[in-house]
Amino acid sequence: MVLNYIWIAFFILAAICAIVQCCMGNSGVFADMMNSTFDNSKTAFEISLGLTGVLSLWMGIMKIGERGGAVNVLSKALSPLFTRLFPDIPKGHPASGHIFMNIAANMLGLDNAATPLGLKAMESMQEINQKKDTASNPMIMFLVLNTSGLTIIPVSIMVYRAQLGAAQPTDIFVPILLATFVATLTGIIIVSIFQKINLFQPVLLLTLGGMCALVAGVIWGFSQMDKEMMDKVSTITANVILFSIILAFIIAGLVKKVNVYEAFIEGAKDGFTTAVRVIPYLVAILVAIGVFRASGGMDVLMNGVNWCVELCGGNTDFVAAIPTALMKPLSGSGARGMMVDTMTTYGADSFAGRLSCIFQGSTDTTFYILAVYFGSVGIKNTRHAVTCGLLADVAGILAAIAIAYMFFG
Repeated sequence: MVLNYIWIAFFILAAICAIVQCCMGNSGVFADMMNSTFDNSKTAFEISLGLTGVLSLWMGIMKIGERGGAVNVLSKALSPLFTRLFPDIPKGHPASGHIFMNIAANMLGLDNAATPLGLKAMESMQEINQKKDTASNPMIMFLVLNTSGLTIIPVSIMVYRAQLGAAQPTDIFVPILLATFVATLTGIIIVSIFQKINLFQPVLLLTLGGMCALVAGVIWGFSQMDKEMMDKVSTITANVILFSIILAFIIAGLVKKVNVYEAFIEGAKDGFTTAVRVIPYLVAILVAIGVFRASGGMDVLMNGVNWCVELCGGNTDFVAAIPTALMKPLSGSGARGMMVDTMTTYGADSFAGRLSCIFQGSTDTTFYILAVYFGSVGIKNTRHAVTCGLLADVAGILAAIAIAYMFFG
C-alpha cells in the first residue's frame, strides 16, 4: 500500500514539475518524460536479464548451505546471545528455535527461507502473548532485529553492481557489514532500554562488547591505510570471505551427504525465477523515477537538500544517494529502484553509487516487515516497535554515510 502511494506521487509530482517547466519555456519536457519511460523500461529489463546468471549461482550456493546445515550451525552459535535478549520466552519453547533460524537465514541472505520462519516465529510468540492484539516484548525485539537488516552476504547488491559495470562489485562488502552492524547494535540497545533488559549480563556484555571491539579494530585498521591500500585490502578481504563461505557450504554439504549438485540446481532454479519475478517491479519503479527525474523534480529535490547541507557547512557528496536511504524503510523494491537509478545516473563506482548500495544493505524495509509480521498474527498495538525500528534505521544511515566517506570519500 505504501509503495502504491509513492508510485502515484512520483507521477503527480512529475506532472506538476513538467507544467512549471512548460510555463518557464521548456516545451520539450513532456517529450523527455515520455522518452525516459521507454529508456527506463529497457534498462529495467536488461538489468533483470543480467541478474539471472549470477543470482542463480548464489541462490544455488545458498541452497547447498541450507541443506548442509549452515543455518542450524549459525542458529546454535547465536543461542546464548538470543536467550538473554528474549527473556520472556520460556526455555525450550519452539519460538526460540524459529527466531534463531529466521535470524540465521537473514544473515545468510536466505530471504525465501527467512520469511516463512519469521512468520512461524510470530505465531509461536503469539501463543505465549498475554494480550493478543498487543505486541509482546519478544515480538518487538525480534522485529527490530529483522528491520535493522543484519546480513553477512549482501548477494543481490553485489549482483546489481556487477551488472551495472562496477570494477570491483564486492568493494562495498566490508562497508555494508560495518553499517548494518551499527544499525543492529543500536536496535538492540534501544529495545533493551525500553524493555529494561540488563545489557551488563556477562554473556551479553562479552558478546556485544567483543563484536564492538572487533568492528572498532576493523575501522581503526582501515583508518591507518591510504585510500588505495584500503580499497585493495577491503576487496581482497571480501573476495576471500565470500569464496571461503562458498567452500564451507560445499564441504558442509559433503559432510551431511547432501547431493550438492542437485541442491545447487534446485537453488539456481529459484534464482532464475527470482530474476524473472523482479522485472515488473523494477520496470514500475525505474519508470516512475525516470519520469520524475526527466521532469526536473529530482533536481529540485536534490538542490534543496544540497542547499540545506551547504548552509550547515557540510560536504554534499552524499546527497545524491539520499533517495535510497529515505525509500528503504518504506519499500525494498522502491529502494532497490533508487539504488539502480543512482548507479545508472552517476556510475556504479561513483561515491553516490557506492553509498546508495551501502544504504540498501545497512537496514531493511521497516514498515513492510512490521505490517507483514504483525498483520500475520493480528497485532494492532505495536507499542515501541516503530520508534525502535526507525531509530535503528537512522543509526544505519548515519553509519553508512560516515563509513562511505572513510572508504570511498
